[in-house]
Amino acid sequence: MIKLFLPLSVLLLISGCKKSELEAVNYSPAVPADKVAVAEYDVEPPPPPQEVYRMAPADAISEKSETVNKSAQPSIVSKKTDTISKKVIKNGNMKIQVGDIKKAQNQVADILKKNNAYIQTEHFQNTDVDDNLDLVIRVPHKNFDALISSFSDGVGSVLSKNISSDDVTEEYTDVSIKLANKKIYLEKYRDMLRSASTTKDMIEIQEKIRELEDEIDVAEGRLRFIDDRVNYSTLNLGLYKEKVRSSATSKIGFGSRFADSVTEGWNSFMSFLLGIISLWPFLLIIPIIIYLWRKWKSGRK
Repeated sequence: MIKLFLPLSVLLLISGCKKSELEAVNYSPAVPADKVAVAEYDVEPPPPPQEVYRMAPADAISEKSETVNKSAQPSIVSKKTDTISKKVIKNGNMKIQVGDIKKAQNQVADILKKNNAYIQTEHFQNTDVDDNLDLVIRVPHKNFDALISSFSDGVGSVLSKNISSDDVTEEYTDVSIKLANKKIYLEKYRDMLRSASTTKDMIEIQEKIRELEDEIDVAEGRLRFIDDRVNYSTLNLGLYKEKVRSSATSKIGFGSRFADSVTEGWNSFMSFLLGIISLWPFLLIIPIIIYLWRKWKSGRK
């Protein structure tokens, strides 16, 4: 009896455990589909892409910030002398003695034509002693030395020559940089004028714009002047012819020359006499002074 009871109790116990497990499964709470899939198949979600958590390099961030700062401020032109070609102004003065002014003038015209030069001003003076022709010549910078050599060799005897060179590269660079910066600020002020809200602000901004425009005009004029002096050199050329002094009586006899001398002597005497007569007020004052001095002296005695 006991042997039959033991197997039967074991079977009942096993069946009761299976029934409890089925009930536990049937009464389990609802789980979302994704959780069930994860739990059922034991699949882990993929890791997030590394690009999401990757930081930008420090140098890239600083470079970008510098770009933003530069765009917020007006760009100021820095001083770079290597961007501007060398600016040299050449000037010269020459004085040449010639035998014939007209002939020398024709030679000068031919030399100017060969060197693409031109006469800016011309002044001629004829005196009893000499003839003078003064010319102010403008010649391209590259032909300046050739022009000087041509005048020195083929026109006449050079009495004086003075050549000078002036390097204005630094001045030209400074003016160019200041001009570029003024134009940048001018555009900034014009933008501010468009967004000005009060009349006072508009008047102040317009005054700043007017000052900048005047300064820009002056700077541009200075640059044009320097460019003109650099591109075309200046030469002051003087042509000089000395006249031979000859006496009007050099070809006549001794008697005529003696008579001329007497005449010149008489003319000189008359000039002296007339000069004394022209001093008559002083001649009247002297006797009066002598009379007064004698009267004063006799009164003291």
